[in-house]
Amino acid sequence: MKLLIFGNQSQAKLAAYYFQTDSEYEVIGFTVDQTYLTEDTFEGLPIFSFETLETRFPPATHHLFVAIGYTGMNALRAQKYHEAKAKGYQLASYISTRCTFLSQYPAGDNCLILEDNTIQPFAQIGNNVTLWSGNHIGHDVTIADHCFITSHVVISGFVRVGAYSFLGVNATLRDSITIAEKTLIGAGAVIMQDTENEGVYLPPKAVKIAKRSGEVEI
Repeated sequence: MKLLIFGNQSQAKLAAYYFQTDSEYEVIGFTVDQTYLTEDTFEGLPIFSFETLETRFPPATHHLFVAIGYTGMNALRAQKYHEAKAKGYQLASYISTRCTFLSQYPAGDNCLILEDNTIQPFAQIGNNVTLWSGNHIGHDVTIADHCFITSHVVISGFVRVGAYSFLGVNATLRDSITIAEKTLIGAGAVIMQDTENEGVYLPPKAVKIAKRSGEVEI
């Protein structure tokens, strides 16, 4: 199946690489809104106007992937996801062959699930979810639509992650809690209880001490 990728930034570059090297899709080009169409090519492939895309590449014979990061707590990616579906496109998902996917529930559409993720039995992953590399998604976890989970995040069993949430690198979530919608969890945070809608949870930052490294015994 031929695939078009929405975007012309690093997320789109990476998505194209993964689809080209580790899927059955043939990436034939990129697409962006006309306002941002300043060049004819991106990463060696043609780039087209999103506004008229379906007239050149019919949804019946082409799939689309929206490659946008977590801008605006994932709102921009969600917007373009819905616009692409309104045009009639089926949205592709990429699941790395180096991911350990043990759940009997398939992931939703427009998901990007990279290498070294462990997804345990009974976990459910919604639509338009990004799982960067190396996460642990515990058994019976539910991840709602439009979430972005970075790398080496631990989500323990029976956790529910609400829509539009962002989980930073090395965050740890204890079991059986609920992460409310649009929660922002910073890198290295340890979450032991339910969060609040649109809450921001940051861990203490490292502090520099007066001694030099050579003066510290390790």
